[in-house]
Formats: sequence, C-alpha cells, structure tokens
Amino acid sequence: MPSVARRTRRTPFPRYVFGPKPKRRTELGLLLFGSLLIVALYVIAVLGQKSKIPDNIGAFLGIVLGLALLAHMANRWLAPNANAVILPLAVLLNGIGYVVIARWDPGQAKGQAAWAALGVLLYVGTLLVVRYSRDLERYRYLLLLVAGLFLVAPLFFSPIYGARLWVHVGSLEFQPIEFSKILLCIFFASYFAENKEMLSIPTAQIGNRLYLDPRPLIPILVAWGAAMAVIGLEDDVGFAALLFVLFIGLLWVATGRVGYLVLGLVLFGVGAYIAARYFGQVHLRVDQWQNPWPTAKNPGNTQLSEAWFSLGTGGVGGTGLGLAPHFVGAVPELTSDMIFAAIGTEMGLIGCAAVVAAFVLLVGAGFRVAQTARSDFSRLMATGLTLILGFQAFFIMAGVVRLLPFTGITLPFVAYGGSSLLANYILIALMLRISDEGAVAQAEMQSAGAAAGPGERPMVPAR
Repeated sequence: MPSVARRTRRTPFPRYVFGPKPKRRTELGLLLFGSLLIVALYVIAVLGQKSKIPDNIGAFLGIVLGLALLAHMANRWLAPNANAVILPLAVLLNGIGYVVIARWDPGQAKGQAAWAALGVLLYVGTLLVVRYSRDLERYRYLLLLVAGLFLVAPLFFSPIYGARLWVHVGSLEFQPIEFSKILLCIFFASYFAENKEMLSIPTAQIGNRLYLDPRPLIPILVAWGAAMAVIGLEDDVGFAALLFVLFIGLLWVATGRVGYLVLGLVLFGVGAYIAARYFGQVHLRVDQWQNPWPTAKNPGNTQLSEAWFSLGTGGVGGTGLGLAPHFVGAVPELTSDMIFAAIGTEMGLIGCAAVVAAFVLLVGAGFRVAQTARSDFSRLMATGLTLILGFQAFFIMAGVVRLLPFTGITLPFVAYGGSSLLANYILIALMLRISDEGAVAQAEMQSAGAAAGPGERPMVPAR
C-alpha cells in the first residue's frame, strides 16, 4: 500500500515523506533503461554518420540522466504515489526526437536540448505550484481569459507558411496556442463538471415530455465557438480539429449521452465542408491530400511525396541511423512536421511502430489516471489532457502516411519546437498531480476499511 502523506496548504514547500515508494522505484528503473536506450541510439547515429564514437558521449549521458533524475526526484518529493510510466515514456519520446534532430540538424539539436531542460524545470515547477488539482477549478474564468489572449496574440504578427500561429519577440518565436489548449481543457473540464447533471438529465418540459435544457450549453458553446473562429482566422487546421475533439470528447464523457457524439459528427461534417470550400488553407490541405504530387498549378507541393519516398527507402528495418541517403535531408521541415518520416526512414517500420506503441501506452496511462481520479473535475481534466496528447499525435502521424489530410501540428515530445515541448511537460505534470491525488484517495479508503473495485472512482471529500 502506498504511503499516505498528510500535506498542508500553509507550508510554502511540502514535506518530503521518507519510506518505501514502489511506484517511484519502477519509474527509476524505466528512466534508467530509457536513458541508456537514448544514448545507445545517439552513439549508433554518430557512428553511422561519421564512423566514430562521439567525443561528447560522457557529457551527453550525464545530461540525459541528470534531467531524468531531476524529474524523478521531483516526483519522489511532490507526487510520490503518481503513475510510474508516464514520465519514462515522455522522456523516451523526447530522447528519440532529439537523436533524429541531432542527426539531421545539429544546430536545431542544441536548441532542442535547451528547451528540454527548460521543460523539465517547468515540469518540476508545475508540480510545486499546483499542489491540488482542484485549485485550478477556482480560476477557470481567469484561465479562459488567458487562453483567449494566447489565441488572439498571433493575429497581430505576420503568418509563417500560411498560418498565423507564431508570436515574434526579437529572434524568439513561439506558439502561444500550445499553452492555450491546456487552459481551455481546464476550463471545459470545470464547466462540464459543474453542469453535468443539467447537461445530461432532461429538465425542460414541452407538452407531456421532458427534454434537455439547452441553456447550460450556451456559455460553453460561445467560448468554444469564439476559440474556433480565432483559430479559423489564423488558418490553423490541426488545432481547430484538436479543439473540436477536446470539446465533444469532454461533453460526452461528462454526460454519457450518445446524442452529443451524433451532434458532434454532424457539426464536424458541416464545418469540414464549409472550411474546405471557403478557407484557403483548409482547401489547400485537402487538395494536397487528394493529389500530393507536384503540379503545374502547385509546383511546391513536394513535402508529402518526398516524405513517402523516404519512408519507402526505410522499409521494414530502416536504413540504419546515420545511413539514410542524402536526398532524405531535403524533405521540407524534416525535423518538425515530418519527423515521423525521418524516424521511418532510418528506423523503418519497426521504429515507427515503437513510437506509435509509446503513444498508445501514454494514452492508456492517461485514461487510467482519469479512471482513478478523486473528483469529477480531475477526471475530466485528465481525460481532456489525454485526448490532447493522443489526438495530436494521431493527427500528425496519420497526415504523414496520408490517412488524413496533413495538418502540420507537432508530434508531442518528438518534433522540434520549444513551445510544444514546454507545454507537453506541463501537461504530463498536471496528469501526475491528478494521479497522485487518486492514489492517495484510494489508500485512504483502504485504510478506512472501504473496498475500491477496479475502475471505481473514490469519492473522498476534497481538502
């Protein structure tokens, strides 16, 4: 049984609880294994590219282990009973992405290493600041305001690659929408948790029949519609789809009514038709999906087709790290939008399957956290954060292999990009905070003599 720590809000820092922490031992073992695997991949990549062992192997190993141990010690101190596999999976994906980026663009690799270090610090800071997940619920409208500001800010800056997603401050560029998706998730979870009965139980009487009262949906529809409108003005297809899935997914989980899923599919169909017909960026994405080969009308349409040639070169086992033909490096945005193709080229179908399996495990762990959450708000927030991670990864990987229109959003933890990396480390920190609270609540129930069955959410009053 995990140890239960009685923490107090009055202390600026929580007290470190000594004693056995089985989940943290498992986490440490997985982190060490993942770190050694990352270092091994890095050595193989340099050997294949330069035919020699890298000179900085000791420093690289120290940095990888140091960052992993820093996050692990933060978990031991701040979330001792949290899920044991989420952090190792995130570190492994981050490391694989770094190796691929270092292989094709050493300059970007230095920046990615700095962002990863900052991401780990933000991870620790999030666990330290958010001591109880329910604290976030009290600031939902403030968080909604900040999310709105983050969404609107890129409209005042020039577009890049046809989309207004970036804010430029000197030589620094970042995407505030990466943080906005987390804040909107918290707001949606809080609103649905408070109004789930009104959204799921028919209370409006018309004649002799009761129907669902649509009035509680109006404020949330206004917030969601405004966010979608802003994203539409920014010509960002991927985040619009991600926000739509987040909204409909949380609405369905909160109410359990299939009718909302049907409504969501209808709205998606209507919105997709209008967007594909009247929005230039969406029309271009759909056109490229239908015909990804260069044409006289669009001679620059080479990103997807060149990525497929690279994937075909890799085959099942890959060309080997550091051994891919030079034409692969000419694929546009290889280390960001197309990093999944870069993995498939040198690691083959096996490497792509390993990355997909890591994301599947990460999503499964996230839903397990939601299943054991101690409150409706925490359950919905964990579900929303998991939906963000899972569908963002699915959208970009499906776009690369032409299962869906290509969106250009980043592959979480893997692709080059500071904003995405920082936001995703904050995201998993919030998931681990919810996981720790759920484990503590289950331990309290067991110590009180109550039996908690598999999947049963403990109903423990919030402190």
